[in-house]
Amino acid sequence: MTTHTTGTREEWLAARLELLEAEKELTRRSDELARRRQELPWVRIDKEYRFETDEGSASLADLFRGRSQLLVYHFMFGPDYTAGCPSCSAIADGFDGSVVHLAHHDVTLSAVSRAPLAKLQAYKRRMGWKFPWASSFGGDFNLDFNVQFTARQQREGGIEYNYRREAAAFQRSALGRDGGGEGAVGEIAAMTGTDVATYTRERPGMSAFVLEDGVVYHAYSAYSRGIDGLWGMYQWLDRAPGGRNETDVWWRRHDEY
Repeated sequence: MTTHTTGTREEWLAARLELLEAEKELTRRSDELARRRQELPWVRIDKEYRFETDEGSASLADLFRGRSQLLVYHFMFGPDYTAGCPSCSAIADGFDGSVVHLAHHDVTLSAVSRAPLAKLQAYKRRMGWKFPWASSFGGDFNLDFNVQFTARQQREGGIEYNYRREAAAFQRSALGRDGGGEGAVGEIAAMTGTDVATYTRERPGMSAFVLEDGVVYHAYSAYSRGIDGLWGMYQWLDRAPGGRNETDVWWRRHDEY
């Protein structure tokens, strides 16, 4: 027998209408946050970044593909990975179908990862995705946008992610006593063919850019739970009776279920 509150249809409707007001307030606050994102000052990018793409070598401006706005998903796929991060893969499942619709709004959506292009192409074929995916292998793009870190930063607590510095103790805890990692992070790292240290030197995030009069500007970046809203499945789970119900590592690539 359920232990959850039950009631009549009339009681449900009264509670639902009360919740509706809170939902409307959240929507209004979300609209205001979107406006504030769009009002952030732009930062001119003068550094010459190079990428490898399906079409060949490309600059950051080339990634716009003739449009004025570029959204980059920083996909966790390091050079030593044998497969993409499973949680990033779940996000990519959600945005793959949005690429064509964003294009009709003058927005290009592209993933960028540090793995060599051949690895990205093979994984993309495996997953059946269509979105553009560029390799930043050998460049500073991931370092400069705070989604790549060094072994020294891990050891000494020099990682600044999501606009704050992580303590060295946090890093040591994540790595585990033997450096191989324990628990959920270790399990996810194994799914990418790496250990925890290697896995966590990559981080997820997204960045927005503008191309105006031939100049590229950085407009916005978000990391950690700042990209929660990009997980299409979470928006559905948050409306399911059981919620996210995350009691263990549950991310799986869609071809592994």
